[in-house]
Amino acid sequence: MKRIDIKFCLRLGAVCFALLICGCLSLPNSPSSPTPRFFMLSAMNETQVSKKIMTSGVIIGVGPVKIPEYLNRPQMVTRDKEGILKFDEFDRWGESLDIGLARLIREDLTVMLPGEKLTLYPWNPSIAVKYQVVAEVVQLDSELDRDMHFVVQWMIIDVQNSKTIIIKRSEFRTAIIPQNYAGIAKTLSTACASLSAQIADAMTNFKINL
Repeated sequence: MKRIDIKFCLRLGAVCFALLICGCLSLPNSPSSPTPRFFMLSAMNETQVSKKIMTSGVIIGVGPVKIPEYLNRPQMVTRDKEGILKFDEFDRWGESLDIGLARLIREDLTVMLPGEKLTLYPWNPSIAVKYQVVAEVVQLDSELDRDMHFVVQWMIIDVQNSKTIIIKRSEFRTAIIPQNYAGIAKTLSTACASLSAQIADAMTNFKINL
């Protein structure tokens, strides 16, 4: 019977332990991590628009849309009853939220203002943008078992004359239906459609020369 080399066994054990620590070896039957789910905001369609505003076909630029730093992340953010924020690792936005909101406003305004040409910030300098819609999300609080509080400060700028024409603040509080992360995306899309409607109405009520 061959004698066991104790030093060799110790060295082998040390190597295996080092590989295990480094992650080169995996334990059998280890549970797999949940698969992340990605959500996106959805624009409204023509059947959802109660009023279309016919205008003269100028070019309107949309963006930028600024968001608070706590929302500047892929994870969807909720708030509990104590006001503590939760960043869900496996429920995420499919795109940066600021870019998604700007895209959604542009798409909603395209339906509401069918006579206009809309472009998204940043646009090519060769595009003769007449008016620019700029927005800042002041607050976006979502409580899954309650509602969403969405507050936006926005303005319309006459780009060619470097003049701010309208400054407004819009506030929406809407129940989250269904009460899950898909409901957050749906509810925010609906709130954004209401915001776009206010922007479109402002362009008429303040008699901007479109």
